[in-house]
Amino acid sequence: MEIKSIVLRHIKMDLLNPFTTSVGTEYDKDFIVVEVKAKSGLSGWGESVSIMEPIYNEETVKTNWHMMGDFLIPLLLKEPIHHPDEVSERFKPIRGNYNAKAALECAVWDLYAREQNMPLAKALGGVKDKIEVGVSVGIQESEYKMLQQIEGYLNEGYKRIKVKIKPEWDVHILKAIRAQFPDIALMADANCAYTLEDIEHLQQLDAFHLTMIEQPLACDDIIDHSRLQAKLRTPICLDESIHTAEDARKAIELGSCKIINLKIGRVGGVTESKKIHDLCVKNEIPMWCGGMLEAGIGRAHNIAITSLANFTIPGDTAPSSHYWKEDIIQPEVVMKDGFILVPELPGIGFDPSITKIDDRTLYSKTFRR
Repeated sequence: MEIKSIVLRHIKMDLLNPFTTSVGTEYDKDFIVVEVKAKSGLSGWGESVSIMEPIYNEETVKTNWHMMGDFLIPLLLKEPIHHPDEVSERFKPIRGNYNAKAALECAVWDLYAREQNMPLAKALGGVKDKIEVGVSVGIQESEYKMLQQIEGYLNEGYKRIKVKIKPEWDVHILKAIRAQFPDIALMADANCAYTLEDIEHLQQLDAFHLTMIEQPLACDDIIDHSRLQAKLRTPICLDESIHTAEDARKAIELGSCKIINLKIGRVGGVTESKKIHDLCVKNEIPMWCGGMLEAGIGRAHNIAITSLANFTIPGDTAPSSHYWKEDIIQPEVVMKDGFILVPELPGIGFDPSITKIDDRTLYSKTFRR
């Protein structure tokens, strides 16, 4: 691959419905779309998952733009790339900034697959032709509204329900869900809302036979999660704590989790995602793909990574219509009977719509060799 230029576009899209977690509410989504243009005439596409405020992690849209433009893109344009795995190696001198790195690396992976005339899923070693789909339900204004939403999602065919929890919105809501839906695959996502002082409180969740509780303790913790897991029957799933395969190795060895949520943006890209996947296979740790309210390009990359064998739990890659009135890809991501088909076309398998992207672009910049 010989990259000719890279285009960054700052996009803004309105969510169909507000999405509330323990750390805040999102009404719209600002993000960066990356287009990597090659001398072959083809383009590869990526999407940054950072938001405007540093409340999920320390990165934001503005810091992503700065890091990509001033540091990462010059490294990427320095010399030709022969294989996408080289991108993460080239970015190693830059510490952290995983979301920014992933957006560029994903675009290179898409370009590589398109130039090889193969689906991205196959280029990654994917084995599935369809993936199971779960859905994430934010904190609602009432118990009734929560139960109503879950019933609607089950009727649509979603294979797993994840509900956001926080102190004072946890035991009673899970009890109500289990009373109405005793047999569904149910998990709770705490987004770091608890501490070790809450062990006895969290032990109450064992009664609800959850598939897992996701990231109950601090975003940078592995040690305390080990202590908590020893006190719970419910499997702990780590999310924010895992940025690298080394983080995953340490968490597994310490017994800090029994499941790992993989987010491509959180771990710096597809190459590191594959390393974490292979480590989890070796240690018999199930995985699933989390969501960051991605638009179609990021959603397509999630579909590709979920095609790998060890993604055995339904992920958060819901169809486009779950979040957006109109997505920026053609065709949009659709779900049937709780499954999304893995595309068979080259690259991510979806065509970004330049018209729709331009209509939502606040500003853009092109970087050339």
